[in-house]
Amino acid sequence: MDKMGNILIVDDEAMVTKTLSMLLGLEGFANIKTYNNPHDALSYLEKHEADLIISDFIMPEMNGIDFLKNAKKNQKDTSMILLTGYADKENAIKAINDIGIFKYVEKPWDNNQLIINIKNALIQTKLKKELNKKVIELESLNKKLEEYSKNLEDIVEKRTQELVEANSKLNAIITNCADGIVIFDNNSGISDLNKAAENLFGQNKKDLISKNLFDLVVNEKYTKTNLNNNKNTILRNYSLINYKKDTKVPVEISIAPVTDQKNNFFVAVIRDVTYQKENERLRDDFMATLTHDLRTPLLATISGLDFVLDKSLGEITEKQSGLFAAMKKSSEDMLGLVNALLEVYRYEAGKTYLCKTKFDIVKLTKECKEELSYLAKKINVEIEINCDSDELFVNADKNEIRRVLINLIGNALKHSQKSTKVIVNIQHHNEDLKVQVIDDGIGLDKQDCEKLFNRFSQGTNQKRSSSTGLGLYLSRQIIEAHNGKIYVESELNKGSKFTFELKNSINDCKVIL
Repeated sequence: MDKMGNILIVDDEAMVTKTLSMLLGLEGFANIKTYNNPHDALSYLEKHEADLIISDFIMPEMNGIDFLKNAKKNQKDTSMILLTGYADKENAIKAINDIGIFKYVEKPWDNNQLIINIKNALIQTKLKKELNKKVIELESLNKKLEEYSKNLEDIVEKRTQELVEANSKLNAIITNCADGIVIFDNNSGISDLNKAAENLFGQNKKDLISKNLFDLVVNEKYTKTNLNNNKNTILRNYSLINYKKDTKVPVEISIAPVTDQKNNFFVAVIRDVTYQKENERLRDDFMATLTHDLRTPLLATISGLDFVLDKSLGEITEKQSGLFAAMKKSSEDMLGLVNALLEVYRYEAGKTYLCKTKFDIVKLTKECKEELSYLAKKINVEIEINCDSDELFVNADKNEIRRVLINLIGNALKHSQKSTKVIVNIQHHNEDLKVQVIDDGIGLDKQDCEKLFNRFSQGTNQKRSSSTGLGLYLSRQIIEAHNGKIYVESELNKGSKFTFELKNSINDCKVIL
């Protein structure tokens, strides 16, 4: 029990105040203040705080109820006990209701009961003060909360306005973007698209929702498109099917994965490249015409130099013969370049048609070995041909496959360096053909391998030759025209292995012209 509270006792009889003071002192209460005049007590309470006021009811200067009413003005949380006689019981009860006193105690009182009432009154005061303190703290926090709420409302309103403006700008950009924008899920189902995409497809938005994007955007060479959830993808050489015009529109597609809090999806930006493709076609037609027209003067130059070198036009000196031979070699190299360019443009324009026949790939490889024997002997490199059988018939365009073999074996010889052998492995599995050309030359790093079959590519980190970079590109065009694939496995300074595969080409006796 708390016995440290300030207790004020007011009674006009000094004997009563002295007796109560001694009783409380014996019970261990401290801080006891006594007054025999209520006015003096009120003066004290104006400057001091009391935890309990014990007042007599009948006093000559001021009765107890009036005194406690005045005391209540400065001591709102203070508990009060009124001492009354039996005859004043009704007034005491009225004081409980009007003033809110804690207890009234009838004279003569029971000391034990009085002590209990005093202790309980002090506890009540303490609880009321703590409660009021919490109320004040709560009011302060509530005020801060109101201020924060007001600021938060202002922040939310401002942020909402910013988001509305940003969303409006984004919608305007998407809506008015000249490129088609399509949103689709992991199953390639279209979930949203802009007006430009509707125009490209020639269909309304409601008719396109949930359709598979790659049923509408196709690549004739590759039937499957693998998308990476963590990497942007650019698709070239694709065509978009416009059902309204019943046409195919050449497009380039940039695809980016997007992850929000709920789903993963993709955003595709589809660009109509009809104009660029037409420019490329005009350029290619110009280059094809130019290279074709260059062949005639080059052939004439080579023929003329042949007449000079075989002395049909008269005797020439040895020095002149060397010069004319060098001129002829340069002209032949240029003619080879012109022919390669012409073949490249023919393949790209789709104007080259394969003439498939049944032939022995082993025999053809040996013919290529013989054709390159002079170069092999010159650099002291052996060409080794490995095959499980003496002959293996395939159905393909013989001349085009010869071109690929000559290119791959020739490159291997040029880049063999210190090696003494170039190996050609001819393998077959069921009806599939696989040919590997292996050298121990300078090799390539991974970055160069990825772009080696591109047009005019010779690698970037280490230059392999001074060639045009068309040989491997043309080889890829030839193999892909056969519905096959060609690739390289290499490591820098550890040689290279070039492989091409032809599916369903073994033992097919059907001749396609």
